[in-house]
Amino acid sequence: MLKNIAIIMGGYSSEYEISLKSGAVVFETLDRSKYNPYAIHIFKNKWVYVDDNAKETPVNKDDFSVTINNKKITFDCVFNAIHGSPGEDGYMQGYFELLNIPQTSCSMYQAALTFNKRDLLATLKPFGVKTAESYYLNHGDTINEDAIITKVGLPCFVKANKAGSSFGISKVYKKEDLKAAIKLSFKEDNEIIIEQFLDGVEVSVGVISYKGETKVLPITEIVSENDFFDYQAKYEGKSQEITPARISDDYATKVTRVAKKIYKILKLKGFSRSEFIFKNDEPYLLEVNTVPGLTKESILPQQAAQAGIGLKDLFGNTIEESIKK
Repeated sequence: MLKNIAIIMGGYSSEYEISLKSGAVVFETLDRSKYNPYAIHIFKNKWVYVDDNAKETPVNKDDFSVTINNKKITFDCVFNAIHGSPGEDGYMQGYFELLNIPQTSCSMYQAALTFNKRDLLATLKPFGVKTAESYYLNHGDTINEDAIITKVGLPCFVKANKAGSSFGISKVYKKEDLKAAIKLSFKEDNEIIIEQFLDGVEVSVGVISYKGETKVLPITEIVSENDFFDYQAKYEGKSQEITPARISDDYATKVTRVAKKIYKILKLKGFSRSEFIFKNDEPYLLEVNTVPGLTKESILPQQAAQAGIGLKDLFGNTIEESIKK
């Protein structure tokens, strides 16, 4: 019997357009001999099932069901393709846990922790994971430019603490530009993180649970045409993403070990993608994404292809593993 799979996409953040693309790729790719996929759009003002003719049917939030032609449809598993809130920060995970519906991403606590860069880095530090020097601000805090520069130096990165896809991020070279960058980040989030600039090779490492094993995918090197790997670089072709990365075996071994260690320490499941920059021959962690992009251009699908794992297999495996748990 075919399993009903809800593919949730959209979300409440600036990343909703990318999420809709990721969800559409999952919808198109899922094996129709095993699954009945349903496209579910999650927005602040509506949760709806969208059929092939773009007709919308409301989702019953009491049990996450939809009624189509007087027939109630419930789901065997939810494929989470929401980047940002509420799919990557723990809200949807908690909701599905309460309803006892399996879902493909990590659990609620892990999602909330990894989405908060400050708390993630603080959690991993005692385990020897290297990170850039950083300075934190909450909305309303006094901004002391001298204290910030003493801690992190110039140039530095100013970014939202709990937002993905490089929204609200600036690279700051001069003290007088700090306040404008901070203001921009506060548009995305009420907490911001200001980080030391690390000048080195940037890599992205996908780690997945595949056939019951933790598997590190081939590493991707990020070469941005812009000043850094911002939204344009990430989604509008302004970067080169080279898989496998042009790094030494020593670098590859080190970053693979750290990425796998992070996945296990945090007890992640499903897909994850961690970003690192090498400094003094060591990988420094920038962030961990637990709902990475799944569009044709996205890094994790490129890495899976390099490992000989097609999208149909990649997506099907994570559904089967989620249902088993």
